[in-house]
Amino acid sequence: MKRILIGIAVIALVGAAGVSAYYATRPDNTPRVSTTAVTRGDVVEVVVSTGTVESVTTVQVGSQVSGNVAWLGADFNSVVHKGEVIAKLDPSLLEAQVRQSRANVTRAQADVERSRVQLTDARQKLDRATLLAARQIIATSDLDAAKLAVESAEADMQAARAQLVQAEAALNQNEVNVTHTVITAPIDGIVIERSVDVGQTVAASLQSPTLFQIAADLTKMRLKASIDEADMGRVRPGQAVRFTVDAYPEETFTGTVSQVRLQPTVTQNVTTYASIIDVANPEVKLKPGMTANIRIEIARRTGVLRVPNAALRFRPTEEIFAALKTTGSSRTGDAARARGTGAASATRETAGLPFGSAQAKPLGSAQGGQAGGSASGTPGPQTRGFTPGSNAGGGKAVWVYSEGSLTPVPVRLGITDGTATELLEAPFEAGTLLVTDVSLTTTETTTGTTTRRTTSPLLPSRPTGGPGGPPPM
Repeated sequence: MKRILIGIAVIALVGAAGVSAYYATRPDNTPRVSTTAVTRGDVVEVVVSTGTVESVTTVQVGSQVSGNVAWLGADFNSVVHKGEVIAKLDPSLLEAQVRQSRANVTRAQADVERSRVQLTDARQKLDRATLLAARQIIATSDLDAAKLAVESAEADMQAARAQLVQAEAALNQNEVNVTHTVITAPIDGIVIERSVDVGQTVAASLQSPTLFQIAADLTKMRLKASIDEADMGRVRPGQAVRFTVDAYPEETFTGTVSQVRLQPTVTQNVTTYASIIDVANPEVKLKPGMTANIRIEIARRTGVLRVPNAALRFRPTEEIFAALKTTGSSRTGDAARARGTGAASATRETAGLPFGSAQAKPLGSAQGGQAGGSASGTPGPQTRGFTPGSNAGGGKAVWVYSEGSLTPVPVRLGITDGTATELLEAPFEAGTLLVTDVSLTTTETTTGTTTRRTTSPLLPSRPTGGPGGPPPM
């Protein structure tokens, strides 16, 4: 008898353990519906870009003459004033050219004097020849030769004077070149680049070599942003700008769009346009060359209803309806009859009627709203042409879930900030819960006494047409 009782006890224990193991490891196929709430707040639409911080005025200081750098009076970050000497070149070669030019001027002056004397002599000979020819003492040919000598002397006189002017011009040029060996600051500012050292030779042959770069007042900076051609039509002068730089990641700077340049830049078949943004820099935190992450404010809405974009991307499929054990877009009307025929009718009419209709009523509450089933048990929105995976009536739609039913609600959208979208017209208030995802536990793996369950989403891939866009084919 004891053996029989012991056997029965063992069998009971084994059975209880098996039942416990079954209930502990069986898959949970109940769909899990994720929701998000409609909120009220601000929506700011922006254009995101990158740009470079630049000084408003940057002057490259070069040299018009060649020579060795003999002295430097400014270095990096040196504050200079207009007219201040910042560098000197060795002037010895240019001074030698000045002395040579002066000698050429002296010789040209002597040539002018000699030509004047020759002209005076030629004129005197012409006077004598004229008197003698009047008395018929000399031949007419001698008189003509005297006239020709005067004209030739006058031409030599003009040539000598021209050579004198040319020699004087060369002298002036060489003297100016000597003054160019002294480099002065053209503006008040700060030296942001020095390209030469003492003893280095600069050659000003085809173009002027750059010795320094001087930035003007650094308390006023600007950004040069690259705007994509798709956003070009929305950027206007006067729009507010916020940006950050890597040097101060926790600080946000502000500016204003001052110019949108029409010159396109094509890089790897991508067309961009430059926009100039004025920025105040009173603390001189922004330095030339910094990379800025820019957000240009295109539009702003304050205190409006906004729906998370995840709710706009949700599109139910036949698999979702099958998992929820409902047909079309709603279950039978048993639950609706339990809540009252009036509430179900208001929900169904709201989901099916266009905006502005007198029958449209606010839908839902903080608990998720009312379901849209009809009292006769037939699917309400489905009979109005709404099919899974599409938008109601060709417009935008969001979905409300309540007591196992999915109900589409058409909405009209405004601007978006990438996370939330403005609701221009919608039959519900802030706090309404909208569906963002439906998932189902489908697989499980048991290792020893540990059971792992994997939740598989029932959604198709997200559409690429933006918030509320068409689902992928």
